[in-house]
Amino acid sequence: MPLLIVIFGIVLLFILITRFKLNPFITFIIVSLFVGIAEGMDPVAVVASIQKGIGSILGFLVIILGLGAMLGKLVADSGAAQKITTKLVEKFGKKNIQWAVVLTGFIVGIPMFYSVGFVILIPLVFTIAATTGLPLLYVGLPMLASLSVTHGYLPPHPAPTAIAATFNADIGKTLLYGIIVAIPAIIVAGPLLSRTIKNIEATPLKEFINPTILKDEEMPGTGISIFTALLPVILIAIAALAELLLPADSTISKILVFLGNPVIAMLISVLVAIYTLGLARGKKMKVVMDSVVSAITGITMVLLIIAGAGALKQVLIDSGVSEYIGEMLKGSSVSPLILAWLIATVIRVCVGSATVAGLTAAGIVLPLVNGTGVSAELMVLAIGSGSLMLSHVNDSGFWLYKEYFNLSVKDTLKTWTVMETTVGVMGLVGVLILNLFI
Repeated sequence: MPLLIVIFGIVLLFILITRFKLNPFITFIIVSLFVGIAEGMDPVAVVASIQKGIGSILGFLVIILGLGAMLGKLVADSGAAQKITTKLVEKFGKKNIQWAVVLTGFIVGIPMFYSVGFVILIPLVFTIAATTGLPLLYVGLPMLASLSVTHGYLPPHPAPTAIAATFNADIGKTLLYGIIVAIPAIIVAGPLLSRTIKNIEATPLKEFINPTILKDEEMPGTGISIFTALLPVILIAIAALAELLLPADSTISKILVFLGNPVIAMLISVLVAIYTLGLARGKKMKVVMDSVVSAITGITMVLLIIAGAGALKQVLIDSGVSEYIGEMLKGSSVSPLILAWLIATVIRVCVGSATVAGLTAAGIVLPLVNGTGVSAELMVLAIGSGSLMLSHVNDSGFWLYKEYFNLSVKDTLKTWTVMETTVGVMGLVGVLILNLFI
């Protein structure tokens, strides 16, 4: 019965989101109440469990995601994203244009939410394709593969950061392992895949091509743009390496680990960006702060969805369902990493949202991390890979891509869905290979 109740609860989650178009946050609260009461918990205890789940996950995430949104907005508004793109294209040349946009997508994608990175970079992709005469998908798909991978695999993006918090995984290790897995996934799903698409012609809709193209003197320098965008990754990676290579009780190690704490790394990065991309460019503090404030409005619903997923996770734990599912799955001969990936894939196909898929799957397979000895960091990446699988008509990213590239649904399935699925499969393969050495 406990498992049947959870399955029915997840089906209810799918139906309310996809059929009745109910807001995911409201849906999570309703399903959490249903599962808790159906599992025999006292109704008041269920409410307390929901409050605990929301508080525990947001207590860690709200700072990181809030600061991450601010950093992304500063990178976009200052012209740093445009500077990185134009400079890399200049350096790589027409022959290697795909690698330029891949690198751009990776650098810009790390501090920015997917939809923000998409809207900022797509007009630049249109411009590059027009000036070089290359097919639009040949230029655009590699960049989107890069953006998608950073969104699904790498902190400080919402889903991987929240899943890492759920599993108590080390953010620095998750980031390092994620980059190792991301590189081959991007190469196969981006430059290699786009070269096989010969018969599909994409044309940007005119109403979507309205980029604010800044003049060179209006943008920050290339070096400072790349450094500022990647600063959180640099600090977190240095901290992870310090923990691996330096004695834990050394002063240098303690300082580096403190600076690489995700909260501190993001805070430092935002403060640096305020100066390098704002004040140092002659902008007044009020203008910079207005940009920072506007960044927060875009993540409000993301935070609430994550909060709702945290509530369901806590109800699954407090009602004893997680422990029950964990005991049941322990007897399975299938790798916990594959199980986690499969569960995330099924939820992704049904619901559409990668964030919802990842967080829901994390709540279900949480006991496997403690019960099987599998790496928590690799579980984060396995779920992240599964959450990107088989994107189709119930995913907002599917329609964003379709409309911007002016494609039919059939051609969108042939390109976008295949690209996302390639990213998901390559992610799992990379995780399983990495698992042999960790």
